[in-house]
Amino acid sequence: MHTRWMMILGLLSLSVSGFSTQAADRVELSTRVSGVVEEVLVKSGQNVKKGTVLLRLNKVIYQAQVDEAHADTERLSAEEAEARRDLDRAQELYSRTVSSTTELDAAKLRYTRAKSALSVADAHLVIAKRNLLDTELSAPFNGVIASLPAAPGVVVAADCQPKVLVVMLR
Repeated sequence: MHTRWMMILGLLSLSVSGFSTQAADRVELSTRVSGVVEEVLVKSGQNVKKGTVLLRLNKVIYQAQVDEAHADTERLSAEEAEARRDLDRAQELYSRTVSSTTELDAAKLRYTRAKSALSVADAHLVIAKRNLLDTELSAPFNGVIASLPAAPGVVVAADCQPKVLVVMLR
């Protein structure tokens, strides 16, 4: 009798004389962000492929955060451009000995502050976009939905012990 064990993507397969059986890993899934479950797109016992959207949280707040971060980025980009023009003028006037070192240093400081504020705003925009994407919970691998403790209206708080929303077998 020929026995072979192999581990493939967490799926334990056992082949014995042409017969095969599989033991599934149980994986509990939750969202990375907090919110209210708006829509559950799968059912218990359903086979799903990697990337299939399993559920969605209400994304109104997360979309508003993206919009706000985008507006901040645009405003600070304009401020950074203005500070850059002021610095260029200050450098030109300084090189012609029309202005002082103090004025040039002040222009450099304003530009550095504007550039830094824009970098922070860009980072906030990236985070806001990521959080918006994370309002959807997708299957991390091909598998079977074992159970769905989630339903529309369920509140998920990601900052404490995450609530199990979907249990998958692979």
